[in-house]
Amino acid sequence: MEEKYKIDIEEMAQNGLHLGHRASKTHPKMLPFIFGMRNTIHVIDLEKTKQKFLAALEFIENCVKEKKKILFVGTKPQIREIIKSLAKEFSFPYVNYKWIGGIFTNFPEIKKRVEHLKELEAKKNSQDWEKYTKKERKEMEEKMRKLEEKFGGLRDLENLPEVVFISDLVKEGLAAKEAKRKGIKIVAICDTDANPEVADYFIPANDDAVSSLKYILGKIREAILNGLKMKNENENLK
Repeated sequence: MEEKYKIDIEEMAQNGLHLGHRASKTHPKMLPFIFGMRNTIHVIDLEKTKQKFLAALEFIENCVKEKKKILFVGTKPQIREIIKSLAKEFSFPYVNYKWIGGIFTNFPEIKKRVEHLKELEAKKNSQDWEKYTKKERKEMEEKMRKLEEKFGGLRDLENLPEVVFISDLVKEGLAAKEAKRKGIKIVAICDTDANPEVADYFIPANDDAVSSLKYILGKIREAILNGLKMKNENENLK
């Protein structure tokens, strides 16, 4: 697995994966993953990051091979488009604007909101659209925009996913809490201010720097591609 993904310590350092938060914000459960301190910042032990990273990649690869659905969550401005791009490339669901309470714990209601979005879109694309007044069309377009931001990434999610990838365990704490309640496996980036025990598979790393996020999601993309390759090979054997 290590050779397959080529997780290089120096490359991780160049991308800032080792830079945590201020020492005063460090979660006690993350102390075993701290290498030292630079000024007031805790530095993450990248040897330990590598071990956890490889385990997470292997898990994701196997999930894809077994046709399990993964939902990607990343709502901070610097990761929104990265998360959306990766998820859409492989037709996975995503949340990149705001986690709306109940996405997991009140899924039937969320599906109704998604259906309402689809109905409005169908209405706009029909010949009846011109029958509405300019004011009515504007109101419906604004409603569509808001629904798209909140639920657009969930439009093809028919059932709860088996796995959720969370880009920031603190920022997306509600998503993690709901996943736990519903028995959904959690893969997450875990910075020094987060509790790693929340996740089933965690990657101790900087969850703020764009370079760090791109590096991590780039490797996750490789794991997805490997999983798809194995899935296709298995199907060809049948």
